[in-house]
Amino acid sequence: MISEVALVGADGCKAGWIAVRRNPGSTPSVEIFASFAALVSAVPDDAVVAVDMPIGLPEFSSKGGRGPEALVRPLLGARQSSVFSIPSRAALYADTDDFTTVEAWYAAHRRASEVARATSDPPRGVSIQAFGIFSKIREIDALLIARPDLRGRIFESHPEVAFCRLNGDQAMQLPKKIKGAVNPAGMAERKTLLCRHGYVMDFLDQPPPRGAAADDFLDAAVMMLIAGRIASGKARPFPDPPLTDGFGIPVAIWA
Repeated sequence: MISEVALVGADGCKAGWIAVRRNPGSTPSVEIFASFAALVSAVPDDAVVAVDMPIGLPEFSSKGGRGPEALVRPLLGARQSSVFSIPSRAALYADTDDFTTVEAWYAAHRRASEVARATSDPPRGVSIQAFGIFSKIREIDALLIARPDLRGRIFESHPEVAFCRLNGDQAMQLPKKIKGAVNPAGMAERKTLLCRHGYVMDFLDQPPPRGAAADDFLDAAVMMLIAGRIASGKARPFPDPPLTDGFGIPVAIWA
């Protein structure tokens, strides 16, 4: 884990964003940020950030998602259900209100699904899981539209693809969660792999910061390793070369 630049791994969490960061010559640290813009402004200008969140949105969604999703799923075997298909930009922005009631949330999900079906072939709605991260996707999207200079520093990755690549292209044997609850054996399998790549177990075993779950913390930790692979030229984009969306934002899952 030697790098000349700051490395940051990020994941969305209940409190906003959890980031595992390592500055040159120091040990990793973990902190929470209320927004992705706050995270970016808190790290050095040359930091490399790998984030578990889709970057680059299609105008029209084909079978399997944007392209990166369809390419990485076959690598993951039983873990491939962790890769969501991301609908069109129009579906992502169909309803951007803050939801004050559960009814409003479900109504917004239905509206997003209607737009998604109208902008996909075969027509496809939006899963509840994917809808749950729409606001996070929009945060990064808005930032990269407004600041093209960040597009060479902020990279999309995916935890299960990352673990697979760090494990000699072998997918993890055990699920990280079972029926929505953290699976201790799956977490232990991933922690052991992270320690093979330079982490110490005491760091990984600490309670996650308030507002983040244990699996969010582990996902941010593996994202930081991917930031290191990107900084050192070892990471590979899926697809290679990356696609670009209508705003010129690169579209690829790096690992």
